[in-house]
Amino acid sequence: MSILSVTGLRKEYKNMTAVRGVDFSLPEGKCIALIGPNGAGKTTILRILAGLLKQTDGAVTFSGKETNADIRKFIGYLPQYPVFPSWMTAREFLLFSGEIAGLTKEEAARRAEDLAEQVGITNALDKRISDFSGGMKQRLGIAQAIIHSPQLLLLDEPVSSLDPIGRRDVLTLLERLKKEMTILFSTHILNDAEEVCDELLLLHDGEINEAGSMEALREKYQTSVIEVEFQENRQRYLEKLKQLPGITACTLERQIIKIPVADIAQARKEIFQAAAEENWPIIGFNLNRASLEDLFMKAVKK
Repeated sequence: MSILSVTGLRKEYKNMTAVRGVDFSLPEGKCIALIGPNGAGKTTILRILAGLLKQTDGAVTFSGKETNADIRKFIGYLPQYPVFPSWMTAREFLLFSGEIAGLTKEEAARRAEDLAEQVGITNALDKRISDFSGGMKQRLGIAQAIIHSPQLLLLDEPVSSLDPIGRRDVLTLLERLKKEMTILFSTHILNDAEEVCDELLLLHDGEINEAGSMEALREKYQTSVIEVEFQENRQRYLEKLKQLPGITACTLERQIIKIPVADIAQARKEIFQAAAEENWPIIGFNLNRASLEDLFMKAVKK
């Protein structure tokens, strides 16, 4: 079941079109990555979904609500460059955010305590935000975005400006949060999306080129490569491999024979059978599957 559906979404500015009639849906209870290079339209889409920007055309429908209804109370949002009142403590900021979101003071206080523990800033609740590291600010930002228990969490490039430790902290936090709510986060860092997301939306030049799970996209743009290393006579075995029925091409690169395959199981069976029958001196066998970068480049060039 989809928690949110987007149809024909378009955003035009005076001298450019940022989003070009995109269609997609967000499955409930999943973590979805909106992937694209800088300038692809990721921030524009998130700002429209968050109710901060009006689309030129198109419809946004939240589950059980009228098309283009005000759905902000069901959504939590963290922009790419959040601005915090540095003179406030984290507790004061969360209380303030909770009351703005419609919670009572008592509810906001309880949520502040719970969320501080959940995002890992309990010991810093009464510290001024000006003393927070980048990673702590992102944790605090996520806490304020979910203080009202939204059904959908929108995060714009949540780890792009963090150091490796802060990045790891936030990705670990997203792994936990996706068990409680639907998450849509934008990123141009492909490894991060591959690590934590369930579904992908590949965005290029304001258009969605592909959408689906990693496995579905891998199957569609299959570029798996079997790598075989021989102890000796590599050129000889290169020719032998070319003669196998399930192998149409292979190359020798840096002492390793690389074999692009569509049917991994069949190719592997033929290689192992020939190796056993003829006692091939194989010292290495590896399968490299298509990376998210490979999938993205194939999708945008189709």
